[in-house]
Amino acid sequence: MSQYYFDHAASAPRRDEVADAMAPWQRGVVGNPSGSHRAARDARRAVEEARDEVAAFVGAKPGGVIFTGGGTESCDLAIAGVTSHHRRTHDTSEILISRVEHHAVSDAAEKMARDHDDVSVGYIDVDADGVVDLDSLMSRLSDDTAIVSVMAANNETGVRQPLDGVSALSKSIIPGGVITHTDAIAAASWVNLATVTATTDMISICAHKIGGPVNSGALVLRGDVTLEAVIPGGGQERGRRGGTVDVAAAVGLAAAVRLTMNELADVNDRVLDLQEKLVAAVRLIPGCQVSGLGALRVSGTVHVTFDDLASDELLFLLDQEGVCASAAASCSSGAASPSHVLAAMGVSHERARGSLRLSMGAETTEGEVDAVIAILSGVVYRLRAEA
Repeated sequence: MSQYYFDHAASAPRRDEVADAMAPWQRGVVGNPSGSHRAARDARRAVEEARDEVAAFVGAKPGGVIFTGGGTESCDLAIAGVTSHHRRTHDTSEILISRVEHHAVSDAAEKMARDHDDVSVGYIDVDADGVVDLDSLMSRLSDDTAIVSVMAANNETGVRQPLDGVSALSKSIIPGGVITHTDAIAAASWVNLATVTATTDMISICAHKIGGPVNSGALVLRGDVTLEAVIPGGGQERGRRGGTVDVAAAVGLAAAVRLTMNELADVNDRVLDLQEKLVAAVRLIPGCQVSGLGALRVSGTVHVTFDDLASDELLFLLDQEGVCASAAASCSSGAASPSHVLAAMGVSHERARGSLRLSMGAETTEGEVDAVIAILSGVVYRLRAEA
């Protein structure tokens, strides 16, 4: 049976070039980059060259790159690190996040509020397409705001956010400005981060969404941002993240961002055509609605909901036909939970339970899209016939 991989937004296939770049640092002697002997110097040189490439990817200075164990840690470090520093000089600290943030951001914010009585979380509303309401942000900003975190593109729907507007308000409404952060993990494959995040103070990225290794990411600071280490000890990463840097992980992330930058324009153009073809086809399926159609979206994601169908049924039958896809909703104890993203967009619980995300990547072909269109149409027909 053929396999059709349409779950790049969950994890992209590992690129051969990434594996080749990492190989020398995954066997034998790998020096500690903090040491002084030759093996340590070789490791440090590899890490610093990787830091240069990651910095260029985001359009920041190398000194602002903090290597982490993945996107979740990067987001947690941004939220907890900045808020912890803010608490030192303020009686109360509020973390402002959009209602459609990934759990890496929302859980980090809510944990800070649970752990500290002087910390609270405020939520920025979105419209029916899932785009942040800048008026809602403006009304929430205050002297107690520690950080504003709005993702560059949503991991479920692919909808992009107005980061320049978020930054403009965050810097102008409150004297001295408020630190801004963006989870750019879902956007990194599809937009020029150096341009899109140019006004944002902190950017989180991870490797495995762009063809790199898992457990590899970075928080990139643009300008003078002070944060406290969530993992102290050792003084690595300029005291902002303790622990020996994984040389192979850093090199793998650098290789992934290099490939992404080099191919960005060509991949976007080609996948945009595939996205338009896929959207046009699924809109013809009875009871199907495409999410975020009125908003700017990244090229690789098509998110849909179906009347009177359940995601688990769709995914089971698609998997039997060789299609790897996602419901784009969290799970607990094996039971699908309603998507907080769709709820924030005003999508009814009944419709949200029939959600499906099809996400593509650099290697997706037109033939694969044609096959998935046919398979999905047949699966929906079968489920409706059996109802």
